Amino acid sequence: MPELVLGPVLRHVDSTSATVWVETDAACEVAVAGRRAGTFQVGEQHFALVVVDGLAPDTVTPYDVRLDGDVVWPRPDSPFPSPSIRTAPVRRLLFGSCRAAKSEVTPDKLGPDALDAYALRMKDEPQDRWPDALVLLGDQVYADEPTPRITRWLAERRPEPAGEVVSFREYAELYHETWADPEIRWLMSVVPTSMIFDDHDVRDDWNTSRTWREQMARKRWWPERIRAGLASYWVYQHLGNLGPDDLARDPLYEKVRSTGGDVQALLEDFAEQADREVDGGKSTQWSYRRDFGRVRLLVVDTRSGRILSGPERLMVGDREFGWIEENAQGDFDHLLIGSSLPWLMPHALSHFQSLNERLANLPGWRGRLGEKVRQVGDLEHWPAFRASFERLARLLERITRSDNRPGTVCVLSGDVHHSYAARATFASAADAKVYQLVCSPVHNEPPWIFRPAFRLSWSRPIARVLRWWADRRGISPDPVAWHKLSGPHFGNSVGVLEIEGRNARFRLETATADGLREATSMAL
Repeated sequence: MPELVLGPVLRHVDSTSATVWVETDAACEVAVAGRRAGTFQVGEQHFALVVVDGLAPDTVTPYDVRLDGDVVWPRPDSPFPSPSIRTAPVRRLLFGSCRAAKSEVTPDKLGPDALDAYALRMKDEPQDRWPDALVLLGDQVYADEPTPRITRWLAERRPEPAGEVVSFREYAELYHETWADPEIRWLMSVVPTSMIFDDHDVRDDWNTSRTWREQMARKRWWPERIRAGLASYWVYQHLGNLGPDDLARDPLYEKVRSTGGDVQALLEDFAEQADREVDGGKSTQWSYRRDFGRVRLLVVDTRSGRILSGPERLMVGDREFGWIEENAQGDFDHLLIGSSLPWLMPHALSHFQSLNERLANLPGWRGRLGEKVRQVGDLEHWPAFRASFERLARLLERITRSDNRPGTVCVLSGDVHHSYAARATFASAADAKVYQLVCSPVHNEPPWIFRPAFRLSWSRPIARVLRWWADRRGISPDPVAWHKLSGPHFGNSVGVLEIEGRNARFRLETATADGLREATSMAL
């Protein structure tokens, strides 16, 4: 009898359909809410994505998971409410990034998991209080910082390379460790979840620069690592980001479903191509769009889509940025841009990153010094890709001046080990409601030095000095001004965006030993 290994994970949900992802231990037929799909095989593992169509708008549909006809979820002894699919418009959306697996010992040295705490509160609330969507903005697994348990497991599998996750099966173990947590497993079975990677999903500083890529290419195990990392990301995260229509048009998904045997080699060949930079672009677009009624979400790949070999470093290639610009237009009440890396940062840090990009592009020892500082300091956010930083600013300014401009534009981000809210202003659109909302981490603990460093990075005198320096180095004036509304906030947190018509409110909830406390709340 086949068994459920992981999931169910509720992924793409719109007004009439949903997709549900599972991993099983053997080939079988998976049934969810009366809809069926066969599994596909990757190495020793089996997966399915079940499309549940024919749903009615604004309804609640209870579901279970059946493997070859036998009910395997929910468990009979589950303390959580039974799973269901809700097709109501999005009124409450959660977001955050950087969720490391829980410690084997208590108390957890990383502190309480904010998403875990949110799930525990949810299970005792009525469904109309539950979030309608969850956006995970990177670093769901830490392939470069395995837990002690994973490190022991890797050592038992093979001696070299010590402590490095390199195969698809090893990546899968990371997902098993972090997604099998009971509270998170239940949460992901009832809240539609969108995902995107960041560097730790593959390797710290992933695609920081062309120099970084050349350094990694010299490591004997790296080709297998990047193939497995992107192949596992496609299976565990990206596939569920796609709606039924996108899935029907996806040639790779069609090959995976129609191939009778193991598709691991197929997926890893695809991953190898996706990693290559060809003619100023990438063969694969990981960015995607979700429409939640009158709310549009554009999730932007700020890692794999980088262009590093041309005359300018680009966060996103021209073709993909054109896709962003096209899909940022439309008739909706709110535009959300999911970017694992913040667009608007503490002013001093923003100016310093643009200065460092200029230095790293110089020939000789100055360029080598700039590159060293770039890697050591993780100077790889939007301001460190100045052309892309300015292009995004110009796009958002155009949106705020359009006749059908949305009520708010919010850039949702994580990565930077603290949380904050900032408002952008443009010279030609003084009333624009454009915000940078950052929530990081969900469950992690950066070194103590980060706290004073990030507080200082918001210092106005330091920012003025660095902006003067940037002017001296010929860096163009910022096309956008911004000011901090709240923060910096530290600790494991989850961001909450509450939407009502064309109005919105942002809350940040921080985990404590007793649950969640509200760190900040503001109308947008």
